[in-house]
Amino acid sequence: MTSLTDIAGRLNLRRAATFGGQGRTACRLPPIILMTDAARLADPAPAIVGLPRGGAVILRHYDDPNREALARSLLKLTRPAGIRLLIAGDARLARRLGADGLHLPERMARRGRTHWRAWRRPGWLITAAAHSPAALWRAGKAGADAALLSPVFATASHPGTRALGALRFAAWCGRAPLAVYALGGITAETARRLGPGPAAGIAAIGGLARPGTRWA
Repeated sequence: MTSLTDIAGRLNLRRAATFGGQGRTACRLPPIILMTDAARLADPAPAIVGLPRGGAVILRHYDDPNREALARSLLKLTRPAGIRLLIAGDARLARRLGADGLHLPERMARRGRTHWRAWRRPGWLITAAAHSPAALWRAGKAGADAALLSPVFATASHPGTRALGALRFAAWCGRAPLAVYALGGITAETARRLGPGPAAGIAAIGGLARPGTRWA
């Protein structure tokens, strides 16, 4: 059976082949991104162990009082494994840790790049959350390399929210000014419905949260 990592890798390679000469990060974007979640993935370490080399992790856990300590412990897992760790919503923490990048919540992307640009380190990967075409354009203007567009499918993270579906996701993704990842309700089964579209890869919480499972 085709795995989630296989599907993500094919999307990523196709996107790089199509846009490799145009995008500044097309050749270095991770195919798969694990999003941490304090409620649904309190301990992200087992899921990180299952990620393939070249993947990425976005640490959210916004209200965790031990967030910095958690980030440092995750870096000990990700760095030797060739997995990038991005810190969500805190450029100063990302710089202090020597993390691999920054993730902008939609409200942060809306404010542009001036409030975090001074903390940026060379080589950082910048991602941004998006839930609309306008948010995709704001993410590009804010300096993001890629946006995570959600929810593509029904998801426990946004109960009651109307999912985009594969067709609308592909349409928005195709018109976006930057690389776009599919997020929301992503599993090996639903990811197949993305088809050969323009996505740069996939991002997930629950789809990658099975302890001890390797997805390669």
